[in-house]
Amino acid sequence: MANFLVDSQVSLNAATSGSIAIPVSTTPELFGTLGLNTSGAGADLRVVFDFTVAVSSLLSVLTPLTVTVNRIVSGVTTTVYTATETLPLLAGVTEITLLSGSGVDYHPPNPGFIIYQALISVPGGITLFPTRVGPESFTAEAYSDFA
Repeated sequence: MANFLVDSQVSLNAATSGSIAIPVSTTPELFGTLGLNTSGAGADLRVVFDFTVAVSSLLSVLTPLTVTVNRIVSGVTTTVYTATETLPLLAGVTEITLLSGSGVDYHPPNPGFIIYQALISVPGGITLFPTRVGPESFTAEAYSDFA
């Protein structure tokens, strides 16, 4: 069956490097949110998403960063993607790390409108927090078979 693009959205929190300076914490922080109109979808609904977030750290002691993508349908939040990247061990040099990823939410429930959110955090027990510096973006496209 052929793919049918149902909807596509972009959430751009920061367009350029150095445009923000937000410390990452143990509490997941939103860097992208969007809603997809899936009311025209046929069978076999799937949502493809991509994210980019840049962080900077002057001192990094193998700091893990976690990016989470949640789906929200009728007020119910479901985690559909989680990835953890560990920043390299550095001291005394400002290092910018660009985290990018892609994922698919295959056969999500379809009430006609689905919200997706991208969040970033560090696990508990971390004492040296990196800073979000931009760019930050989150995109999603909903596809289905022909309606």
